[in-house]
Amino acid sequence: MITLKTLDEIKAPIEKELEIFEERFKSELKSKVSLLDTIMRFVIKRKGKQVRPLFIFLAAEICGKTCETTYHAASLVEMLHTATLIHDDVVDDSMQRRGFFSLNALWGNKVAVLIGDYLLSKGLLLSLKHGAYQLLHICSDAIREMSEGELLQIEKARRLDIKEEIYFEIIRKKTASLIASACAAGAASVGATDEEIERMRLMGEKIGIAFQIRDDLFDFGDGDAGKPQGNDIQEKKMTLPLIHALNTTDKTHRNQIINIIKNENTNPKKIQEVTEFVINSPGIEYTKQSMYHYRNEAIELLRSFPPSLARESMEDLVMFVTERKR
Repeated sequence: MITLKTLDEIKAPIEKELEIFEERFKSELKSKVSLLDTIMRFVIKRKGKQVRPLFIFLAAEICGKTCETTYHAASLVEMLHTATLIHDDVVDDSMQRRGFFSLNALWGNKVAVLIGDYLLSKGLLLSLKHGAYQLLHICSDAIREMSEGELLQIEKARRLDIKEEIYFEIIRKKTASLIASACAAGAASVGATDEEIERMRLMGEKIGIAFQIRDDLFDFGDGDAGKPQGNDIQEKKMTLPLIHALNTTDKTHRNQIINIIKNENTNPKKIQEVTEFVINSPGIEYTKQSMYHYRNEAIELLRSFPPSLARESMEDLVMFVTERKR
């Protein structure tokens, strides 16, 4: 049985750096505009597990030693990530984020879009202010990929014709690209070679894919995600457990399930029918094995770097994101 370390234990080698980052990040988001300052305080208070800054500082310590540029990298990635979450909530018309009211639920879509734009501009200006052009290139590339992934998913959701390779392309762009950029930015911030930066980026991409696969499993009751079971089905998202389940059933049953997702995806009984179909199929086990495959590839890349406390913590973090229950 795998013994998972807690996030607090994983953070131990870079605890001081993360505390400094938190204070700097708060300072970066302060504004003289009263409404903006109020919303920024709300954003900071509702922040999640801070996994992406963790990737950045651990990657920096694996490749060198945390410096001023590392703090800039962490702020940039966190600003861009927060902006994308705010915009996602507007696009998805989500009223909640991590169990709390979303920003658009409280202040409306117009304000939410402007806050997302503000955070994007703050990240860009931060990079330009410190001449961190390499970091800007790494993170801008990730934002482009995330937008492409979102649009690809929208395009395919209309026809529900997502094949496995398209699914992986979507999650590589939508989720994995930002984790990959966090790892690459951490390495770049301490002057790592181009080869080391690319190796770290690729490792982050593998982790990001495994992370999203784990998230997809939550929709079928595998864990305690705080996410309603069947939510992805309701949103017509073709995730790996569902794709594999459809590929391993007969044509008639496949057409019945696809018809439910297309036309009856708001009916709780029908959603439950699809959920049970997937749970009773080989899709769940197949998805878990796929997640472990990407996790193992990430760990193999990680172990190509010299041993250190930071590398050990990064390995623990890889295990955490794939074994987490929420």
